Amino acid sequence: MKAAPERYRYAAIPHLMVEGAAEAIRFYAEAFGGEELFRIADPEGRIAHAEVSIKGSIVMVGDADGPFKAPGAASGSTVGLHVYVDDVDTLSDQAVRAGAELLQPSTDMFYGARSAMLRDPFGHLWVFLTHTEDLSSKEIARRGTELLRGGSLLPG
Repeated sequence: MKAAPERYRYAAIPHLMVEGAAEAIRFYAEAFGGEELFRIADPEGRIAHAEVSIKGSIVMVGDADGPFKAPGAASGSTVGLHVYVDDVDTLSDQAVRAGAELLQPSTDMFYGARSAMLRDPFGHLWVFLTHTEDLSSKEIARRGTELLRGGSLLPG
């Protein structure tokens, strides 16, 4: 079994805009095991651009400026970041201890992954997944459709 489904091999790179990018980078290191690759900051310390590797996935981080707004200024996030990890349960517990809000505890999902959803202190939504089952797109669609007939794709 592969670490992640092939369709996720190539991904769009999110650029997270926050108020307090330096603190966000520190949080991502503590909560998600993130590793800062580099940063570009002005003399006052505001980060124009930084890159962080989280379990092999790159996210860009910067202090909100120009047309970009932090999720709080935009009244919430319109994007969820999905990252496949080896052990979603352990990572979820680590993130909560570091200050993330658990929105959905680790749960076995219909699409062949164990998944947890968290909100970081900066307003971004994260979905961490551990691949549990190789499924075709057709089987995922069948299972999802079957669940929707019962009212919801989310457990509970």
